[in-house]
Amino acid sequence: QVLLVESGGGLVQPGGSLRLSCVDSGRTVRTSAMGWFRQAPGKERETIAALTFSGKELFYADSVKGRFTISRDNVKNTVYLQMNSLKPEDTGVYYCNAVINKGGRYFNRLDAWGQGTLVAVSS
Repeated sequence: QVLLVESGGGLVQPGGSLRLSCVDSGRTVRTSAMGWFRQAPGKERETIAALTFSGKELFYADSVKGRFTISRDNVKNTVYLQMNSLKPEDTGVYYCNAVINKGGRYFNRLDAWGQGTLVAVSS
């Protein structure tokens, strides 16, 4: 059974940093390429970062490139998203999921989602 639990969100000032974590109680993280997704208020969920099972970075959305870093610890069954130089437009609910490549773009592989973690960037 897939159970993805995201954490680490919060309220932060512009320019600040946060580190998000995604833990899976099953086998999904340990055996899959993984990604982080963001749903901003009033917008559709978008893929913002992805990496392979072994930790090779696959993709960053242009909006986060150079500021966010995705990583993983397969021993801890955890995927991370280090977010630096945060901007108000980074505000949203962040989710993790396994990813699949379709036509050069990365999408969620699983239909099930965790509850997400809210990031609010505001002064």
